[in-house]
Amino acid sequence: MKLTLYTSAFCEPCMQTRAVLAEASRLVPEASVTELDIARNEDRAEADGIRVTPTVIVSTAAGEEVFRAEGVPTLAQVLVAAAKALPVD
Repeated sequence: MKLTLYTSAFCEPCMQTRAVLAEASRLVPEASVTELDIARNEDRAEADGIRVTPTVIVSTAAGEEVFRAEGVPTLAQVLVAAAKALPVD
């Protein structure tokens, strides 16, 4: 499962989002968090349709998007999305 965080410099909500994702990855060890600065990753941000920062995308290991949050998501939102993104045994 992948958690992708799009950020920008001097983004206060981005710092709050980092904390939410850090706690989510602590609770869900299968989570892989990637942070991308939109200024340094313009092509990928454009391809993913990023309009604001922070934006969090939760995807399955295969890359299927199951959740997107523009702004600071709650821990509960990320954990529910993580459950949807994890494979069912």
